[in-house]
Amino acid sequence: MRQDEGRTTGDRVAAGSADGAGARPAATPETAAGTTADGREAGLRQSAAFLVDEALGFLFPAALRAAAEVGVADHLADGPRSPAELAAATGTDHRNLYRVLRLLATRGVVTEDAQGRFALAPAGQALRGDVPYSVRTAVLMLTDRTMWRPAGELTHCLTEGTTAFENLFGMPFFDHFAKDERTAAVFHVGMAAMSDPENALIAAACELPASGTVVDIGGGHGGLLLEVLRRNPGLEGVLYDRAHVLAGHRLAAHGEIADRWTPQEGDFFASVPDGDVHLLKRITHDWDDDDCVTLLGHCHRALRPGGRVLVLDAVVPPGNAPHQAKTLDLMMMASLTGRERTEADFAELFTRAGLRLSRVVPTPTVLSVVEAVAA
Repeated sequence: MRQDEGRTTGDRVAAGSADGAGARPAATPETAAGTTADGREAGLRQSAAFLVDEALGFLFPAALRAAAEVGVADHLADGPRSPAELAAATGTDHRNLYRVLRLLATRGVVTEDAQGRFALAPAGQALRGDVPYSVRTAVLMLTDRTMWRPAGELTHCLTEGTTAFENLFGMPFFDHFAKDERTAAVFHVGMAAMSDPENALIAAACELPASGTVVDIGGGHGGLLLEVLRRNPGLEGVLYDRAHVLAGHRLAAHGEIADRWTPQEGDFFASVPDGDVHLLKRITHDWDDDDCVTLLGHCHRALRPGGRVLVLDAVVPPGNAPHQAKTLDLMMMASLTGRERTEADFAELFTRAGLRLSRVVPTPTVLSVVEAVAA
């Protein structure tokens, strides 16, 4: 590619001819200043338009949440429908429903045809509640007021160095979600829905022994452990979490693993069960470094000889490219004491806990398998 290929005409004029072909006479200070001023003004206009558009971006998840709450996607399963038909089916105002759908169409969730009817696009299929890997409850969890409000208070995190969540809700994040059944369901059901599409892919990326015990620490409703035991018939599993979380587990419905797993309630900051492999999926990013070292230290002491700890979390890559971990990191900052981490960050945590980072295995999901062994 030529040095100036892909630049605008204005960019090339401002920079001069890179290769000397068709060189123009040297600009006078007056014309150079004018060109520079014009280019700077145009650039500032572009910057202003870009930043205003980005600042309006919060309205898309707001629209996505509204559509999920009223169940629009379920009523599009059989084909396109008009806003009036959808409004009658969902008990909503057809004019305002149209406005929500029109915005969702700009991002490929739905499509609008020439007759003004809306259809569910391929990218929107998982918004239905009646399909495998539905993320409707995950969308509702991620856009719940308990996530939304702290995200709007990030300045508090910058000026005070603490999360915004406790300041808004009067208690730490997990205390809030444990206080009653409805509140707990928002988080734990939503997290299960967020995890279901990735669990089989992650289980396939984990190198596990032919026999032994796998302990899923903070394993929630058991989706990951289910996939691990399905793929590895010689393994037994322990689903380890708080009692109110274990109450919602889904493993009893799967007879093929019925005699190979046990639930165990407890606090992983106090101890963890013995095992050959400890799984920690989306756990370490919730907690600060000292808490992670405490948890990983328990894992170290509870590992059987030759055992491994598999941290299943996003690994923040270097550079400026977009990555979901960089977005989730701000959710952690707003609501929890943890953070998303780089490979070097994980290595440091392991060292402090008496472990050693052995490798990082990417998966087809946003998460990686960050493996540690006894140092």
